[in-house]
Amino acid sequence: MDKFKEIRPIVLGVARKDSKILVSEGYDKIKNQTFYRCLGGGIEFLETSQMALKREFKEELGIDIDVEEYLGMEENIFTYQGKNAHEIILFYNIKIKENDIKERYHIIDDNCESDAYWINIEEFKNNNKILYPEQIFKYL
Repeated sequence: MDKFKEIRPIVLGVARKDSKILVSEGYDKIKNQTFYRCLGGGIEFLETSQMALKREFKEELGIDIDVEEYLGMEENIFTYQGKNAHEIILFYNIKIKENDIKERYHIIDDNCESDAYWINIEEFKNNNKILYPEQIFKYL
C-alpha cells in the first residue's frame, strides 16, 4: 500500500502516566517542524485494530501492551514532507506494564529511527509542542 496514494487505516494507542502521554517525535523537513504523535501504525489485511496495535508496540518498542477502551475513530487528511496523505484512525487507551516503562524509547520502523518520550499533556494544550493529529485532543 502506498500511504501517499490511498486511504490508510491505522490505529494509535494513548498511553498515560500521571499527566503525561507517550508520543514519538517526528520532523517534517519541508515545514521545518518538530511534532509528536501517539504510537501505533497501519492495520494489515485480516488483522483487527487491537491486534495491529499490540503488534506495532511489540515491533517498535519490544513490549507487550494491554489494549483498553476504544476511544473513537477520526479521519485525518494532512501533508507530510510535501506529500498529501489520508488516514482513518482508530484510537484506544492502552496500558504499558510498569516494568516496561522507560523515560525514552528508541524506535526503528521501516528503516526510520525516532525516539518516544512521556510528555506532559499541558505542553500540547498550551501549544508549546505540536501534537498530531489534532483530533486526538478530544480524547485527552
